Amino acid sequence: MHSTSGRWRLGLALALTTAVFWGLLPIALEVTLAGMDAWTITWYRFATAAVALGIFLAWRRRLPLRAPLTRRGWVLYAVALLCLVANYVSYLLSLELTSPTVAQVLIQLAPMFLLFGGVIVFHERFAPRQWAGFAVLVAGLLVFFHDRFAEVFALQTRLGLGVAVMLFSALVWSVYAMAQKQLLTQLASGQVLFLLYAGAVPLLLPPAQLAQVLELNGLQLGMLVFCCANTVIAYGCFAEALEHWEVSRVSAVVTLAPIVTVLAMQGAAWLWPAGVPAESLSGWNLLGASLVVVGSMTTALAAQPRRP
Repeated sequence: MHSTSGRWRLGLALALTTAVFWGLLPIALEVTLAGMDAWTITWYRFATAAVALGIFLAWRRRLPLRAPLTRRGWVLYAVALLCLVANYVSYLLSLELTSPTVAQVLIQLAPMFLLFGGVIVFHERFAPRQWAGFAVLVAGLLVFFHDRFAEVFALQTRLGLGVAVMLFSALVWSVYAMAQKQLLTQLASGQVLFLLYAGAVPLLLPPAQLAQVLELNGLQLGMLVFCCANTVIAYGCFAEALEHWEVSRVSAVVTLAPIVTVLAMQGAAWLWPAGVPAESLSGWNLLGASLVVVGSMTTALAAQPRRP
């Protein structure tokens, strides 16, 4: 069993870095979407991550060479690859229909779907406090969307369709995560991610329009660079945080991402009103978002195993 280094301050700093990067990501993606489609953005993100991680693994002499997977492993790899690509693209499509805050609040359902998948597929135990956390999360969603129920449940509206697409994005992410978990019995996490990133590049090439990058303005190009770097830095910090701190505590800190998004949206709208329009949020919306964060955090902390 893996044991942490005990350097909890470093683990906390890395987890906070992950939360900040993931909190800023939907804002940067929304700006980039004004000049580039979802397929092309995703291609650039995966291509950058594949090159960066490939160089790192080559330096460490840990590149996965010579058909490293079994037949079952290749099936799991195909499932993980398709689901990860679907998650990235559908997240962007939902973001086009909703807003960064709505997207970040809804994507908190992804780890919940993963927990339920663990109960169903791996027969893991769902503790009572996890059920309580899930109940708080659902209550938070109800409060967050309290004034837009008619739109949420109507697919013909932009918000309703965006919510449906984001639910799909969260669901396929949980399937990807379960497939990746099984792949870790055959390869290290960095090797699995490299194979996924590298596999996504040719898969996304047909629908991607790479020349769109030449038409971006300065702000959009800067945000695209940030999105590409985000894929590498955020996941790198997250993986490194797990080396120094418990999984439950790292996960709890990462759930602060929606709060970062809300605060960053206000700051971005003030700095670049033309590029990032202000998002109108009432006190009830903010309360709902806070409850979603508290529910996610409670569920993550409740998953911590008991100590003798």
